Amino acid sequence: MSEISTSGRAPPARTPTTSYPLSGPRSHSGPGQLSQPNSPFGSTWKAAMRMRRGWCRRRGTVGLVALVVVFFCVNWWMLSRIQDPIRFGKVKRIKFRFLKGNASTVSIKEELKTIGKGKMPQKTAYARLLSKAAHALAEGQKRAEPKDLWVDPYVRAASWISCSYKRDWKPSEGSNGYMMVTANGGINQQRVAICNAVAVARLLNATLVLPKFMYSTVWKDVSQFGDIYQEEHFIEFLRPDIRIVKELPKDLQSLDLDAVGSVVTDVDIVKEAKPSFYMKHILPILHKNRVVHFVGFGNRLASDPIPFELQRLRCRCNFHALRFIPKIQEAGALLIQRMRQNSTLPAPLDPYLVGPFAVSAMKGDRSNAEKGSKYLALHLRFEIDMVAHSLCEFGGGEEERRELQAYREIHFPALVEQQKTEKLPSPEQLKSEGLCPLMPEETALMLAALGFNRGTHIFLAGAQIYGGEARLSTLTTLFPNLVTKESLLSSTEMEPFKNFSSQLAALDFIGCGASDLFAMTDSGSQFSSLVSGYRIYYGSGKMPTIRPNKRRLADIFVKNDSMQWAVFEKRMRKAVRQNKRVFSRPVGRSVYRYPRCRACMCNRDDEDRRQRH
Repeated sequence: MSEISTSGRAPPARTPTTSYPLSGPRSHSGPGQLSQPNSPFGSTWKAAMRMRRGWCRRRGTVGLVALVVVFFCVNWWMLSRIQDPIRFGKVKRIKFRFLKGNASTVSIKEELKTIGKGKMPQKTAYARLLSKAAHALAEGQKRAEPKDLWVDPYVRAASWISCSYKRDWKPSEGSNGYMMVTANGGINQQRVAICNAVAVARLLNATLVLPKFMYSTVWKDVSQFGDIYQEEHFIEFLRPDIRIVKELPKDLQSLDLDAVGSVVTDVDIVKEAKPSFYMKHILPILHKNRVVHFVGFGNRLASDPIPFELQRLRCRCNFHALRFIPKIQEAGALLIQRMRQNSTLPAPLDPYLVGPFAVSAMKGDRSNAEKGSKYLALHLRFEIDMVAHSLCEFGGGEEERRELQAYREIHFPALVEQQKTEKLPSPEQLKSEGLCPLMPEETALMLAALGFNRGTHIFLAGAQIYGGEARLSTLTTLFPNLVTKESLLSSTEMEPFKNFSSQLAALDFIGCGASDLFAMTDSGSQFSSLVSGYRIYYGSGKMPTIRPNKRRLADIFVKNDSMQWAVFEKRMRKAVRQNKRVFSRPVGRSVYRYPRCRACMCNRDDEDRRQRH
């Protein structure tokens, strides 16, 4: 049996320093019993007691360490809920798949390293905040979202109802001649041009020839009016307002319109021209040549001052006369149904967006119809045309600058000339003024800060995002249930729309219009303006829209290196909440975007007050 060794110095009375060898059993007085104090082995008993106290202290230390380990394990488990295992040292490639099939995504830490390593190298933006956002999303998976997240903060919004279908005039004979319009831009600019043309035709008492669309080198779409909108519905719905024909009479078709001075371009018309301009300069052309041809016609009619009934006609055209063709409606109905996870119950806007395809899958039996899961539609305006035209920088360095400048030289030569002759604001100045489009990283941070759950179903609208899938990876990492029309519809279902950007944009319009909540990243976007206006007009105050003020957001993002997540959350929510309210149309603003005005909508509260008095 090993002997007990002691130190050479006299130990304190209560804290003996006797130690045990590394091996050997404890001293025993018998089987399983310690020696008594008055026994010859008293020192052994004291040493054993000291050892027991030491063991207790060590056990407490081990327990504390174990508790810390458990804490970190739980923390790691929560983070792992937003991570995929990295197998064989390689990161899984993100795939856009439908909601339930896309249950996980790649490790955010690894993914942030790969952002931009596709076509365009770039540094990871906001890596610190993104890491905090990932942690917040993991912790909040079972936490309830903010109560006001999916509702319109304007409580009186429900009192506004659509009523632009009402008329208080006789049909126009269109006897002053024929008015042709070839609208430029994409589908959204063309839509505005059509409705402005309808109003001008009524103003001039002209017969409108069914509008045509100019081919754009940017959009590269040969679609014409009948490829997107229902021609017969358009003509018949507006028959009580203006006369519409599909083509010029034979005797005018051979006329050289340019030679006789009947061609009017955007150069000839001031932007936001008043009705008096058309009466003074265009009506004489009609009287002389019996025909006038507007080429371009982009934003060539003012929002104010406009006669009441003429303003109402613009609303009637936009919200009632323009209906997508059945091919687009059918695909749009499929898109909506799949976003709602095969819900059989139509939502408020469905009949106006997809027409007869909005019926219940239960064939009229609504007793068993199920309400689908809600979804957020996001218009991420980050296509190369927007990015290049903004003159901003997005973290891609010199290669990005060269690529965007080359694009400008081809598509925006006037802007390039302006760069050479004028001193334009720096990218930093543009950013601080809120003139740069939100990057996907910034959009992801905004959604996370607003309190959206990681499992939120998101429909992403828009054309090809600049930077491709690599640029989107941050957004899809934080919100894996993000899908596009291409991932919702099969290749067979998408085939009829291939290479027709305007028709694809129409599907995006349907997906965004029908969503429970619509979020835009660029309040100046024509697409976002038309979608939000449509939701106001038909939504009865139940179709809210998030329209961030980019100037306020820029002030928040510039301090990202030092801001804590809780502070970032608070400031972001306040900034968005302040800009989420839309009461009635401001003077001079578009009725297509802000239809809450007496010309487009009626206020039930006003009607009730009139009836009481």
